[in-house]
Amino acid sequence: MSGATVLFITFFILLLLNVPIALCLGISSIVTMLSLDVSLTTLPMNIYAGIGKFTLLAIPFFVLAGCIMEKAEISAKLINLADKMVGHKKGGLAIVCVVTACFFAAISGSGPATVAALGAVIIPAMISAGYGKGMSSALMSAAGSIGIVIPPSIVFVVYSSITGVSVGKMFMAGIIPGVLMGAALIVAALLMIRKNKEVEGRKKATGKERLNALKEAFWGLLMPVIILGGIYGGFFTPTEAAAVSAAYGLFVGLVIYRTIKFRDVAAIFKEAAVSSGGIMLIVGSASLFAWLCQSEGISNMVSDVLLSLGKNQIVFLIIVNIVMLVAGFFLEATSAMYIFVPIIAPVAMALGYDMTALGVVLTVNMAIGQITPPVGVNLYVACNTGGINLKEITKSVIPYVCALIVALLLITYIPKLSIWLPGIMGM
Repeated sequence: MSGATVLFITFFILLLLNVPIALCLGISSIVTMLSLDVSLTTLPMNIYAGIGKFTLLAIPFFVLAGCIMEKAEISAKLINLADKMVGHKKGGLAIVCVVTACFFAAISGSGPATVAALGAVIIPAMISAGYGKGMSSALMSAAGSIGIVIPPSIVFVVYSSITGVSVGKMFMAGIIPGVLMGAALIVAALLMIRKNKEVEGRKKATGKERLNALKEAFWGLLMPVIILGGIYGGFFTPTEAAAVSAAYGLFVGLVIYRTIKFRDVAAIFKEAAVSSGGIMLIVGSASLFAWLCQSEGISNMVSDVLLSLGKNQIVFLIIVNIVMLVAGFFLEATSAMYIFVPIIAPVAMALGYDMTALGVVLTVNMAIGQITPPVGVNLYVACNTGGINLKEITKSVIPYVCALIVALLLITYIPKLSIWLPGIMGM
């Protein structure tokens, strides 16, 4: 039995047994190494080669910043601001849900974190306003998927570490696609509730109420400005920006909002360390898996097949989107990047497709994967908050998946949507 056969059979057996993805990748890699008599002394070297990259230092800091801002209750203030602005319209809470998800995405960089932070407030509010448990939970989980597209994005950091594309360039490239995804979700939501008589508009907020809400949310809104402004202003690197965002979040929580006490800091750091450790375990295992794919010639073989099937960009991109959407059913974003980017990127380069635009396309696919079972992590988080089962939320999320696929096609075949902002920034 060849090494490739052992690798993938072991991987899929473990996956079907519901073993955590990091262990699926790591155990299947070790079993393959043993079957090929590859010395296990190469194991730590390959894992370290995967995680020992300066670019990846941004991940624990962005995770920490997200944890801090969640505990600082910035999500409630963002929701209140959006509600005061558009909550009076019919379907206003649906718009609030998506808009606040876009803003919080610019703080957390994580889909599940966005759903957890916002869902506890917005899902009960939407249910009480007549939207229904299914729609409320499904829209929140779909909106949360924007968290890995709008910068700062942990997935963009991982993609940059694999391909060498600038992290700052990837961050800038994700802004317009992320907004487009949000617009697609808003359109889908408004179409679904246009005949729902239970959903009514509410009293319009006064100018004073809007101003007060803006004042309360100001410090949270300032965080993305500091991160992106600092990077593109040349004040610090993306990794340094991540550390600055964590320090800024701690200052806001402790001094300005005072929603974080000094006794809470240790627990916040512990939560961030556990989350970061899980991500880095996936990165290390996935890098080992990818190394075996390359050493066994799997990556080159699949790349050749892709190049022969997709001899032009249109066909190639159709294949890529199908492969990545299916991969999103079973894999989370970080591991999928390590497995598929070394296969897809060389073909994309040969066909002249921009590497920055490719990173956005792959990430949007993985964002959709966050709301497609069985792995759809955002669905599970929303289920807990909305008090519904997976079957019910899966039915309700279908229209939003369709809306995001429409956005994906636009992003895929109009790469200017991704590369225009980096271009005008001289990147």
